[in-house]
Amino acid sequence: MKEYQSDKIRNVALVGHGGCGKTILTESMLFTTKVTNRLGKVEDGNTVSDFDKEEIARKISIGTSLIPIEWKDCKYNILDTPGYFDFIGEVQSALRVADGAVIVMDASSGIEVGTEKVWKYTIDRKMPKFIFINKMDKENVNFDKLLNDLREKFGKGIAPFAIPLGDANSFKGIVNVVDMIARIYDGKDCTDQPVPEDMMDSVSAVREMLMESVAESDEMLMEKYFGGEEFTTEEIHEGLRKGVLGGDIVPVLLGSGINNIGIHTLMNMINDYMPSPGDIKVVEGVHVRENKPVQKTIDEKEPFSAYVFKTIVDPYVGKISLLKICSGKLTSDMEIYNPDKDEMEKVGNLFLLRGKNQINVSKVVAGDIAAIAKLQYASTGDTLCDKSNSVRYDKVAFAEPTLFMAVEPKAKGDEEKIGVGLNRLTEEDPTFVVIRNAETKQTLIGGQGDMHINVITNKLKHKFGVDVQLAEQRIPYRETIKGKADVQGKHKKQSGGHGQYGDVKIRFEPADEDFVFTEEIFGGSVPRQYIPAVEKGLRECLESGVLAGYPVVNMKAILYDGSYHDVDSSEMAFKVAASLAFKKGMEMAKPVLLEPVMKVEIVAPEDYMGDIMGDMNKRRGRILGMEPLGDGSQKVIAEAPQAELFKYATDLRSMTQARGSFTMRFERYDEMPQHLSQKVIDAAKSEK
Repeated sequence: MKEYQSDKIRNVALVGHGGCGKTILTESMLFTTKVTNRLGKVEDGNTVSDFDKEEIARKISIGTSLIPIEWKDCKYNILDTPGYFDFIGEVQSALRVADGAVIVMDASSGIEVGTEKVWKYTIDRKMPKFIFINKMDKENVNFDKLLNDLREKFGKGIAPFAIPLGDANSFKGIVNVVDMIARIYDGKDCTDQPVPEDMMDSVSAVREMLMESVAESDEMLMEKYFGGEEFTTEEIHEGLRKGVLGGDIVPVLLGSGINNIGIHTLMNMINDYMPSPGDIKVVEGVHVRENKPVQKTIDEKEPFSAYVFKTIVDPYVGKISLLKICSGKLTSDMEIYNPDKDEMEKVGNLFLLRGKNQINVSKVVAGDIAAIAKLQYASTGDTLCDKSNSVRYDKVAFAEPTLFMAVEPKAKGDEEKIGVGLNRLTEEDPTFVVIRNAETKQTLIGGQGDMHINVITNKLKHKFGVDVQLAEQRIPYRETIKGKADVQGKHKKQSGGHGQYGDVKIRFEPADEDFVFTEEIFGGSVPRQYIPAVEKGLRECLESGVLAGYPVVNMKAILYDGSYHDVDSSEMAFKVAASLAFKKGMEMAKPVLLEPVMKVEIVAPEDYMGDIMGDMNKRRGRILGMEPLGDGSQKVIAEAPQAELFKYATDLRSMTQARGSFTMRFERYDEMPQHLSQKVIDAAKSEK
């Protein structure tokens, strides 16, 4: 692949609902540009984009694939993203480096949840975008209805740049409304023909709509439009491009990826209307030494800087870092600085990735996307730069994990291999976390949903050769007391020679702090040197309560009396006496089980509020408040016990047709209802 300057590069993300045909659209682009000589199929597992074993087995995209192609003296970096919500992190990182997006829709399904979500992401990022209505060759597709639905949902900026020629099996091409030509496709190439006479009325009506959009892009054009003058071809293209780049116009294109219809037009449109890095001009960052905002110009002559947006972990090849060059140029054997890790890195082999295939290059310039193998310190979200001109770019705010499961080895001795494999996989996927819970002695993995967790465990098996099983996470309950108790703990043992003697009287009562120890000893009934031993004995007992063996909190112990023996008393004897007093005192002071309560913030469209609140009540939750968010959705703030929220990610997705999202964090411990706590106590006793 030849070298391209910044103004000849287009970085475009294909986004949309799962199954809308993004991968087959990528295949059509590869076929049309003669990179491949046949169209791969997702069902056959032979596409360039979906090369991972998991993707081939599941017949879906799991990771974003980078597909560079050449078209009309330009280089397109196509980012083929997953559509399933469990892999949302891949979409977020792709949109971070793309300069424009193509929202792909299934013509037979219309506007789906995934379409709405990626629309919002592109609006939040102020990205120029197209909508490509795919699978126009399906039965019962109503293009006019699709167009009306899009305008109703997303506003009047939706502008059809093409209309279909034929429908279902007879769908053979499109009419390009901008250039007023019909394009007939034969599966490989397309031929331009005049617009059919019987379509002129419908084409003219759509074109008039476009001319209004052109007029609105410029005051002089507006005057010309109202003066009844015709626009030149250059004015039409310039006006439309200005509107697309500004986000005021969203072109609607159509075709069929599987039949290679509409692909030439889509690629021409990317060339004509999508921004090049030169259109974007600058990238915002922070000066590392001065800690103040700085703008880097997207120019080959500037000092080098880049952003690592994706990491691929391969147990054989090692780590591959995908990065977008933000300024300057990158060449093999360069030394670059990582301000996030404060380390220098040596660039080895520099290459482009096309799916899993590597294309070696000697130089990559500002605005382009490249890959480097075996960087020692770099991870996703890091900035790489020239040390004398150090800059740091904002990291992607990845979705937080919402579903946690415990992983356990199927074979003994695999714990270390599991730890190594999981840590390597977190490098690859920032939306996935590993937590070692010292209290419950479980290794927890957190992801975006069931499929995400299953993919992780399968990767552990296939990439790192370790089999695991999933288990529910254990809840870190606590025990405390609600009443008061006054008890004696006496430890007396005589077995020839030195004996053991310790005697304490302690009052126990509830406290606001985890544990409070005080003493009210008068007259030396317990010698001063033994009082620390009493406290130590009590503190050791706090680790395991009398109900179910959980840690004890919110207790106060007052040592007020006792007795000792001149010869047989010792620190150990008083520790044992304190532990006897603790057990007796806790049993008498109305012990109860406490459970962790989480604060939950749920965002979902208003239509689902009734279901969400009803469901939260069933989970023993409490609604604290609601906030309208201005986009037709509401934020519900609630509290609920952790035990009721294990599968909430899956349940909320089902309840809201995947339109809802939530975050949660630990809030406090609350007393557990008696009938539920008894089940926990019985389960704990049966395990002993």
